[in-house]
Amino acid sequence: MQEIEVFRTNVTCRRVAAGLLRQLLARYPAWGITFDLTDCDRVLRVQTPGCPIDSATIIHVLQASGYLCEPLPE
Repeated sequence: MQEIEVFRTNVTCRRVAAGLLRQLLARYPAWGITFDLTDCDRVLRVQTPGCPIDSATIIHVLQASGYLCEPLPE
């Protein structure tokens, strides 16, 4: 079963989003990771092929780059 988690971010630039995606996909190449910068929450969506999502690392990667990242409530 696939796992999905959605995060609120403050990323507004496509170039920044692309760089963050590269960092995340380098760690998790089999995961589906996308940004929706048109959404009011600047959504980062993470989908895994059945393994648990490492939310702490996802949040850390964005925060280390100076961006907000927090899970959206279900």
